[in-house]
Amino acid sequence: MNLRKEPGRKNILKFCIIVFVLASTILLTGFQTQQFFDITSAVETKVPVIIESVSRTTSTQGSEIAVQDTTEYSSDETLIQNWPTVLETVEKFSGQLITGNINIFSGLEISDKILNSRPIVVMIENTPDARPQSGLINADIVFEAVDEGGITRFVAVFSSYDAALVGPVRSSRPYYAEIARGIDPVYVFWGTAPQFYKIIEKLGLNYLTPLGDQTGYSNIVSNIAVNGIDSKRDPSRVSPHNAYTFTPRIKELAKKLGYSLEGGQSPLLFKLDASGLERGEISKVTVDFSGPEYKAEFNYDSESNTYARSVAGSPSIDRESGKQITLNNIIVMVTDIVNSGDKVGHMIVRTTQEGSAYYFFDGKVLEGTWSRYSALKPFDFKDKSGNTVLFNRGKTWVALISGADRLNY
Repeated sequence: MNLRKEPGRKNILKFCIIVFVLASTILLTGFQTQQFFDITSAVETKVPVIIESVSRTTSTQGSEIAVQDTTEYSSDETLIQNWPTVLETVEKFSGQLITGNINIFSGLEISDKILNSRPIVVMIENTPDARPQSGLINADIVFEAVDEGGITRFVAVFSSYDAALVGPVRSSRPYYAEIARGIDPVYVFWGTAPQFYKIIEKLGLNYLTPLGDQTGYSNIVSNIAVNGIDSKRDPSRVSPHNAYTFTPRIKELAKKLGYSLEGGQSPLLFKLDASGLERGEISKVTVDFSGPEYKAEFNYDSESNTYARSVAGSPSIDRESGKQITLNNIIVMVTDIVNSGDKVGHMIVRTTQEGSAYYFFDGKVLEGTWSRYSALKPFDFKDKSGNTVLFNRGKTWVALISGADRLNY
């Protein structure tokens, strides 16, 4: 038999091989595409849960305080390691995060003694005639910034504890109101300069003030009486350094006005205190806001792991109890502070964008940055590596200064 080459068969065989390879490639690509969508779907499902577990808004997350290592937040660690860029928005932390049934402004476990109310923020005076103040010792967070003439005032945040008497209460400024707005509180202030009412109104704060806008330019009206029940003047002190109010009564008035007593936004997240052997040796932190009368010192006690505050060389004491104010954390924010140039010398303090920051706790200092890009949001505090800073549970003092040269430690 004469055997002849049949090139057609080889061509058919080559064609079949090509079809097989193409089909395999399509199937493999389809499998990988489906796997990608499955992973993306899984991650997208988990992200809100992860973020919710570290939320800074008021919520009841359980009946006990839990200390979580941040590496445990991913419910499918192997999966997330394969897709590291998907979770870029999830926060990284500088230590072990405390969650659970805690007050978001102090980190303390909610109980009969530790409240969980929407924050009450009160403007408190700090001139020598206003010292010693009342109720400041009960605040979870106090922000301090310079005002006209070099004086400072306090934006005091009350949530974990009430203050049976708090004051002297003084007027607001735009930057104080901006600081308060980021916490979403009921804001208590004793009026403001006529040109500032409209600015404060635009922030959308739930407010209480005995002095409304007499110009009619804004809709801020007097909604608290000076009657000894809502607020009062103390005859033993000279006006205007003698105005006081009461946070339990403020809550009653807020409820009558239709303000919610739930909610709030905290700039802080919390950790456990460092053990005795892990504590540092920075014994004193000094912040010079403007001059000797407003130079604050925070003296560190390693045994209690707290900082005792003094001002102008004298202990900052509570008028009623006689106890010195002690803090668990000190935050120093560096920002732009300039004189507005008006006749009174009102200051302009930048409270948005970002700046450098210094964090003091456990006898140590941690350098980093503060940021926020809207007055409606709380501050973000991060270390130099971009990790969210975790603070000790308890009370926190926040100082806003114009430069690091005003800080010494």
